[in-house]
Amino acid sequence: MEGQVPGIQGVLRRRCRAGQAGGRRAGHQRAHLLLSCEKLWAGRLQHEPQHQEGPRSDGRAGAATGTATGAGAAPARFVHPPGLTGGGMSSTLFKVGKYYHYRFRLAGGARHQRTTHEVNHKRAHAIMSKAYADAVLLASGMQLVPTLEELIEQWEELRAPIASKSHRRGIDVFKRRHLHGLGQLLISDLGTEIIEKARNAHLATRKPATANHWLRKLKLLVNWAVKRKIIPRLPWDVPMLPVQKIPRATLPTQTTDDWLAEIDKATTRSPSVAIAVRLMYGLGLRESEAASACWEWIDWERRTFTPGITKGKEAVPVPMPRWLVAYLAPQRRPQGLIAPGKQGRALPDGFARYAMRRANAATSLTGITPHRLRGTCATLMSEEGTPIQTIQAIMRHKDPKTTMGYLEVNMDVASRAQDRIEDKIYSGRKMGNTRQTGPSGA
Repeated sequence: MEGQVPGIQGVLRRRCRAGQAGGRRAGHQRAHLLLSCEKLWAGRLQHEPQHQEGPRSDGRAGAATGTATGAGAAPARFVHPPGLTGGGMSSTLFKVGKYYHYRFRLAGGARHQRTTHEVNHKRAHAIMSKAYADAVLLASGMQLVPTLEELIEQWEELRAPIASKSHRRGIDVFKRRHLHGLGQLLISDLGTEIIEKARNAHLATRKPATANHWLRKLKLLVNWAVKRKIIPRLPWDVPMLPVQKIPRATLPTQTTDDWLAEIDKATTRSPSVAIAVRLMYGLGLRESEAASACWEWIDWERRTFTPGITKGKEAVPVPMPRWLVAYLAPQRRPQGLIAPGKQGRALPDGFARYAMRRANAATSLTGITPHRLRGTCATLMSEEGTPIQTIQAIMRHKDPKTTMGYLEVNMDVASRAQDRIEDKIYSGRKMGNTRQTGPSGA
């Protein structure tokens, strides 16, 4: 490896390998490109005179040609081939304080100089190798294939400012806790077997439903790379795990008054939370939509509320129930937040959890969450005969299947239907106070 940055050929090969347009011709072009690079490199090393630089003006030792050995060795100057840009390039690894820095310049290009944030010489070399490989490929017009950690950094820089809070929070948790050894792999190398092993590692301490959520976050990131044409398609084919569905709670109408009264008791120090809970229940708003709701979005004459900050960027008027209008009217303001938090700011994420847990315990209910209040609103409208298309518009769903997922089975309607079917079968025939045992009366 004398006279070159260790591992540079491997880095170049891996960076060139995937993510380019498919096809045999493109593969041959990449192989020819790397072969030419290696030949030029070898020829340059044979004819390049070995030299030792003198001391630098700042007092640090000069760089020696060849591979430096050990963390305490003098900074080394590595001579590189003309590369893909048509000229020579040299790189220097040197120390500033306790950290290694690197410097190189591609022919005809700007100088690259960065800190490696490393005190270990070998690890600093690896960082310089990768930086050089990236610079060579970028200078040649080729697309870099990032590692998963690099892709997350790019997403946070480019997409996070315009993504929803839930997406930003989910990606942050994924990055900090759930990489499962995938962070340093190129996204093009994330094959089916690798993803399945990582998912099994996730399942070792977590439930299957969370493994599906983990896979969705990974797909969100890599599909973003696909849209940017960094890679042609998802490199894995891993289906979601089947998960046992559980009954979802709805707030019973007979218990609603008592439950809301308990909410009021639990929020005496923060009455805005009680207002936001009623907005979620009466209008089917999401938790974030209730926190951002403003007075100017209410049309008091038409008795409608039009959410101005929504997940899907819609602006669909929602009819307000009479009881909610009567509740809000005494607090009416010309503008501003309907349920402000401290210092007039919007309520934070999870603002209703404590109060709802207290209300659930006091009324012997389980599973009533901010999102289930939204589901309760949709279910109650469905039970009163509201068409699914209308509920879809009020819930602001793009797909009616999403709306259907919010609607719980109305057992009262099903029970009444069964009674009508029974009347038709028996035609009203009875024996005493009980019906006959069969349709024929036998």
